[in-house]
Amino acid sequence: MATKTPPGDVFFASISELSTRLRAKEFSCVELTTAFCDRLEKIGGAHNALALSLRKSAIKKAKDVDGDLKRERTRGPLQGIPYGAKDLLAVKKHPTEWGSRAFAGQTFDEDAFVIKKLDAAGAILIGKLAMIELAGGVGYQTASASSTGPAQNPWDRTHWAGGSSSGAGVATAAGLVTFALGSETSGSIITPSAFCGVTGLRPTYGLVSRRGAMSLSWTLDKIGPMCRSAEDCGLVLHVIAGADPDDPGSAKKGFAYVPQFDRKITDFTIGYAPIDFERASPEAEPALRAALAVMKSSGAKFKEVDIPAFPYGAILETILGAEAASIFEDVIRGDKLQQMADPSQAATLKASLDITAIDYLKAQRIRSLVRAAFREFYYDIDMLLTPSRLSPAPRLADGVGGGEGRTVAGNRGFTGIIPAGNLAGLPAISLPCGFAGNLPVGISLVGRPWFENHLIGVGRVFQEKTDWHKRHPQVGEA
Repeated sequence: MATKTPPGDVFFASISELSTRLRAKEFSCVELTTAFCDRLEKIGGAHNALALSLRKSAIKKAKDVDGDLKRERTRGPLQGIPYGAKDLLAVKKHPTEWGSRAFAGQTFDEDAFVIKKLDAAGAILIGKLAMIELAGGVGYQTASASSTGPAQNPWDRTHWAGGSSSGAGVATAAGLVTFALGSETSGSIITPSAFCGVTGLRPTYGLVSRRGAMSLSWTLDKIGPMCRSAEDCGLVLHVIAGADPDDPGSAKKGFAYVPQFDRKITDFTIGYAPIDFERASPEAEPALRAALAVMKSSGAKFKEVDIPAFPYGAILETILGAEAASIFEDVIRGDKLQQMADPSQAATLKASLDITAIDYLKAQRIRSLVRAAFREFYYDIDMLLTPSRLSPAPRLADGVGGGEGRTVAGNRGFTGIIPAGNLAGLPAISLPCGFAGNLPVGISLVGRPWFENHLIGVGRVFQEKTDWHKRHPQVGEA
């Protein structure tokens, strides 16, 4: 029996909106899931955002959800909501290839922890999403560093979507899924969220289990949601967060999204650095300054501050390189290294074997000082506000070096906040805040550990005052 197609606005509806409409029986879960699968396969494939369609299992799950809803068995707002997952997350007996031809056909016998939690909540996994090969943490230079090809930004297909959660950024922005799971080791949620114009949340290290996810760096890897809004991030994080005794990095903490109990925005002090906005590229600066003005008008207190002084990039590169070399030693010493899509990444991964134990331990000792410095840093502020990236997405032809902005002499500001935040395990949320030409620009809130509810709350206030998160690219027939 043919299914009817739900109205087109479902593709850019929020989780709460779709949940309400499913329960009102405006359309069935099978109809909704089929429509999203059709769109993901057609547009996702054309934009190099799709690693694997899971249509068959998704429709089966949707039928089960329809049965539950018919009997008024409800499980929460994610029940029946189509989503996608970065292809480093295992899905039982389906290929999980980590963006690499070297791992073509690789399967696992168990779902990743976060996939299990979403399945229990009734969410519908419709596809595995493209990613930079091996999560890209060791020196890739081109957007083509993936078995699926360069991820094309849905706002302008000649530009990059950001890495390494590139497929998650495209799929969420283009309305191919309602939300996606990405991962971050050093910027891989924040960057594609900013470049694609979606709301992405990097959780505190240890809040979300990585069990069943490809490891790039045991002490840096994090999994988080990429969504339409701050509220949607809260709804997804509510499900995927929590203790896991089988993940050695688990902090054994839970998370409950409880916006009704959040503090008023007037209770918060937000740190910022004016020089960050001077460093923004000329095309991005107006949108970023306007976002700062909106935040200042919200009633929060603002304080000018500078990031603590450390060589964040060098510290992170040493730790990440050493851990990645240990994890992928067999790949480096074997034939699979020759199958990598980006020779520069293969060369950097091989060179990582030369990082000494002395250098690794020195980097970890300095990292402990970084954490201590940020504990002190947050005594006087609750969170900081900074551009997610200083310029919009680069052209595919120009490589992956976009987002740096201009060189301006003066205070440190928050240059290096992406490696700094990841070294210290800090949560962050990137919020769409305007455009540079036809490309999105994002601004980030970065908080102390376990501050997710407050970051989401301030993000919600910003999104109540703006509509950038409701804008979407006009992606038609691809």
